[in-house]
Amino acid sequence: TFFKNQNDFETALTGVYSTFRGLFSSSTVLYMTELATDNTEIQWSSPSTDEMQMDQNAVTSTNGFVRSVWNSCLYTISQSNGIINRIDAATFDQTVKDRIKGEAKFLRAYSYFYLVRLYGNVPIVTQTFSSPEQVASADMALKPKEEAYKMILADLAEAETLLPATLNTDKTKASRLTVKALLGKVHLTLKSYDLAATKLKEVIDAKSYSLVADYKTLFTNGNNNLAESIFEIEYVSGRSMGNNYSALFTPAITSMAIFTNNLQGSGRIVPTLDLTKAYEAGDVRRALSVSDSVLLIGGKKSYSRYGLKFVDFKAIDLSDGSITFMPLRYADVLLMYAEVLNEQGKTAEALPYINMVRTRSKLPDLAGLNQASLRTAIEKERRVEFLYEGQRWFDLVRTGRAQAVLNAHYESLKLSFKVDDFELIFPIPQNEVDLNPSIVKQNTGY
Repeated sequence: TFFKNQNDFETALTGVYSTFRGLFSSSTVLYMTELATDNTEIQWSSPSTDEMQMDQNAVTSTNGFVRSVWNSCLYTISQSNGIINRIDAATFDQTVKDRIKGEAKFLRAYSYFYLVRLYGNVPIVTQTFSSPEQVASADMALKPKEEAYKMILADLAEAETLLPATLNTDKTKASRLTVKALLGKVHLTLKSYDLAATKLKEVIDAKSYSLVADYKTLFTNGNNNLAESIFEIEYVSGRSMGNNYSALFTPAITSMAIFTNNLQGSGRIVPTLDLTKAYEAGDVRRALSVSDSVLLIGGKKSYSRYGLKFVDFKAIDLSDGSITFMPLRYADVLLMYAEVLNEQGKTAEALPYINMVRTRSKLPDLAGLNQASLRTAIEKERRVEFLYEGQRWFDLVRTGRAQAVLNAHYESLKLSFKVDDFELIFPIPQNEVDLNPSIVKQNTGY
């Protein structure tokens, strides 16, 4: 009786967005992309084994975050398949059908993009199942990552044609420019610089997005549907529809007075000292992103590093924050385009795009850099611009810099942690290996 009319498919699509939202709601993807880097560390005195594994880059196949991200992505893919495989047979307005199918294709592609970057080879499943027997007989073996990228690009190319050209004012839903921005990121990841340049320039030339003047407004209450937002995950407090950033990013100090009712954070994903020193003198982002001074009950202050971005200081429950998260925003497009131009040998042409981001941060323009120097500058710029936005791990792996940067970080702290070659991707969750007989081999090294 379901999947018959427009309302059925709209309801199903809401479910797909909701599942994709789960990647960010409990911060599982941030544990893998921020805590596993030199950006953040654990301050909490009694972290879980899963948390310590991420912080020390000693992840095992039984890690709960590895399992959660894998499951969230594949569940989103399964739900997307349910829409994509049924909607052509339904009878309602074709324009609406195209839009719903385009959004489902976007979400399937985005989920596979997370999977392939984090786990390497992955199952590629496009069918819809209606019985356990169909599931058991399906080919769910790990396929080469090249096949996954081929599917991602095909889904996004189709979504680009299906979605309306008009910008969707509701940034929680994909529009054509959302797809173009993600296509640019996929092509950049694949080092297809010409194709990346085309898509990113299309987003820029559309003039539908712009940098907000005040960096703080991106990460505080009321940050919905801003001019800089390309795609966002919205949260509402008071209805168990919030996020837990306010707890994870702030100190586990019982006597602090930075929240209503003097609530205590958990200190699970807090800035490293190295990160706080990465900001240039005069960079306004530092004071808006991190703090090392905690106000205590009674008026005194104590030294403790913590994050400010996405923290809801009005929350009455720190696991129910209301601040919107942005997986894609315009500053990312500008810095990706600068990177693409630089990799094409167009260093002088790339400088204005990184300087647009620096100008907003009250920093002087860069000038006279060669290709290698601009690579370093872009890496540094992306680190401080996108702290807590789940970009650092992907940036370091994409540019081949993960081992050099992270191992130097551990060495500077006199820690024995190390990122080996095989650890540039995470293990396939052990429960998936146990349940899926088609997976005959774990990722190398795990």
